[in-house]
Amino acid sequence: MIVKPFRGIRPPKELVEAVSSRPYDVLNSEEARAEAGDNEKSLYHIIKPEIDFPPGTDEHAPEVYDRAVANFNTFRANKWLVQDDREQYYIYAQTMNGKTQYGLVLCACVDDYLEGRIKKHELTRRDKEEDRMKHVRINNANIEPVFFAYPDCDGIDAIVAEYIARTPEYDFIAPPENFRHTFWIVNDDADIRQITACFAAIPALYIADGHHRSAAAALVGAENAGRNPHHRGDEEYNYFMAVCFPASQLTIIDYNRVVKDLNGLSDDAFLQALAKKFAIEPKGGEMFRPARLHQFSLYLNGNWYALTAKEGTYDDGDPIGGLDVTVSSNLILNEILGIKDLRSDKRIDFVGGIRGLGELKRRVDSGEMKAALALYPVSIRQIIRIADSGHIMPPKTTWFEPKLRSGLIVHSLDEPSR
Repeated sequence: MIVKPFRGIRPPKELVEAVSSRPYDVLNSEEARAEAGDNEKSLYHIIKPEIDFPPGTDEHAPEVYDRAVANFNTFRANKWLVQDDREQYYIYAQTMNGKTQYGLVLCACVDDYLEGRIKKHELTRRDKEEDRMKHVRINNANIEPVFFAYPDCDGIDAIVAEYIARTPEYDFIAPPENFRHTFWIVNDDADIRQITACFAAIPALYIADGHHRSAAAALVGAENAGRNPHHRGDEEYNYFMAVCFPASQLTIIDYNRVVKDLNGLSDDAFLQALAKKFAIEPKGGEMFRPARLHQFSLYLNGNWYALTAKEGTYDDGDPIGGLDVTVSSNLILNEILGIKDLRSDKRIDFVGGIRGLGELKRRVDSGEMKAALALYPVSIRQIIRIADSGHIMPPKTTWFEPKLRSGLIVHSLDEPSR
């Protein structure tokens, strides 16, 4: 893989908590407006610039994109974001529930994405790609990083271990999740060369989170190359910002389903239909979480049930067929409930496991939904297997947590590569 250090644009230490924010795609405009409040330094003014307009303003209006770049320029003029004077790598650690993962912040190569060495496991939507492409174009920068996994590497681990023993550049707890975010600068030339060499020996990177941002960044890079009659291939627009974590450190949590109705079936008829393909064990009113692959949790009419798929109803030899999201989609949502398109059917919604089983119970008990289905999380091994085989995962399969904090660092496309 081709990676490079870069001159990060970052907040001063004393401003990092004021500037940093959650990613643009984990909250809506009104939530961003509320979180930003009267904080003029919040990155939401750049990544969710519609908050500077009256509520209800179209977030895709030209004037909203224009405000993003105006705000970015203001942040730099006011020195709320300041560019480092040399190309460096950075280490970004996240701690959730006592577990820490250590990522390297670097620039990945556009050609590696376009030629399939940076591998994806999800489909992207063109409208979402275009939104992020406009944002990259107008700012001429990657304001937020993407989230990659890489096969564990002892050489990289050794360098990371050396730096994390030192005093960090940033170290803070961020609401609302109250996860810890810690950041170090890798500025030794020998270490920089070693990191670059270690990644050169890695055959592939895997997109964990940020498929649309990855596509947008790569497509803008390709556009810039096509417009430059003197294109060499080492210009800064040939690279985009990513945080790369060792695959073994990542946490993937469940991504669950709630449905509005039982497709005309009574509760008993629904359970009888399930019993054809699943062993059903009533769990009563106590919340039940799936404990292994091919086991599911159903919440229906105030009761929890363990559903275990019977032998022969799934194919573990098939990278896609062996996924629990496929098993549940085929045997429950499609065959019994008639929900055939997870992307468009309004009878189903999806709940990230970070919200807990209590959120599933709440939405059913409120009457908003009729039943909830909790899944066992996919593994990073399954994701890599699918990406390596060239397959695409079904919708709403993976939920990585913690999310990357935005505003710790920005990558400008203006600077030439050295």
